Amino acid sequence: MGEIPKAPIARIMKQSGAERVSEDAKDAVTNYLEEVVRDITVEANKVAKIAKRKTIKEEDIELAIKNL
Repeated sequence: MGEIPKAPIARIMKQSGAERVSEDAKDAVTNYLEEVVRDITVEANKVAKIAKRKTIKEEDIELAIKNL
């Protein structure tokens, strides 16, 4: 894991009201977000394949999110 940078996550958390954010908290959020992205991508890929496409489009992502 570790594909999503922690700095933007920390900024979002601080903008949401957190005064300080520990490294463990940033790690937990980024790990969760990476897992969510994987789940959405797997589902969106299924949708694209049904449509006989290799490219995942925005509507595939939207449908994948609804399906999850």
